[in-house]
Amino acid sequence: MWKYSVDGQLSLFMDKTGRANGLYFDKKGNIISCSDEHNELWSITPDKKVTVLMSDYAGKKLNGPNDLWIDKRGGIYFTDPYYQRNYWTRKQPDVDKQKIYYLPKGKKQPIALDTTLQQPNGIVGSPDGKFLYVADIRVGKIFRYRIRGAGVLTDKQEFAQNTTDGMTLDSEGNLYLAGNGVTVFDRNGKKLGNIPVPSKKWVGNLCFAGKGRDVLVMTASESLYTLQMRVKGVE
Repeated sequence: MWKYSVDGQLSLFMDKTGRANGLYFDKKGNIISCSDEHNELWSITPDKKVTVLMSDYAGKKLNGPNDLWIDKRGGIYFTDPYYQRNYWTRKQPDVDKQKIYYLPKGKKQPIALDTTLQQPNGIVGSPDGKFLYVADIRVGKIFRYRIRGAGVLTDKQEFAQNTTDGMTLDSEGNLYLAGNGVTVFDRNGKKLGNIPVPSKKWVGNLCFAGKGRDVLVMTASESLYTLQMRVKGVE
C-alpha cells in the first residue's frame, strides 16, 4: 500500500496488507480495506495496526471483497465478486452467487442484500445517505438503490450502461466511473463525457484528493494519474 502526498511524493505506507483492493477512510482516519488474500475486511490505523473486522459469512469464506462504502452510522456496504486469484488454494467459491453485503458497525457477520447481480464491483453512496450506486461489471450496467435504513435497499433502477470498475461522486452529484478512461454521468444518468487516460490497460479506481479535494486521482494499471478539477469530491 502506497502513499501519494499532495506535493507529488510517492512512499511506501505499508507492506503485507492482505492483498488490499478497495479502500475507504472511516471518520477516525483508519483505512478500511477489502483484503482478499483471505477474503476479509480490515481496519488499518495510521500507525499500521490491523484489526480484522470480518473474516467469513455464516462460517464460509466470501468470494473476495472488492470495494466498499461506509455510511454515516459506520456500517459498511461492500461488493463480493469472484475473481480467481493465483494466490488462493481454492478453485471455486464457497458461497453461492456474487452479492452486495452490509456489515453493521461493531458486528462480525455481514447481511446479504441484493443477490441478483452477476458480478458486482464498484460501489459508492451519496453523501446524504439516500442512494447507493453499484457497478455490475459483467453486464456493463450501473444500478442505483434507495437506502431506506441501515442495510435496507429498495427501488433498484438501472442508472447507466457502462463497463465500470471503481466509482466516485463529486459535489454536484456527478458519478465518475473508472474503466476505459473515466466516464462521467450527471445525477440523472445523462452521460456528460469521457476523460481519456493514457494507460496501456485499464483504469481500476479513482477518488478526489488534494488539500481542496479538487484533484481527481486515477489508478490505471501501471500508472497513477492526477487531474485538477473545477469541482470537488464528496468522499
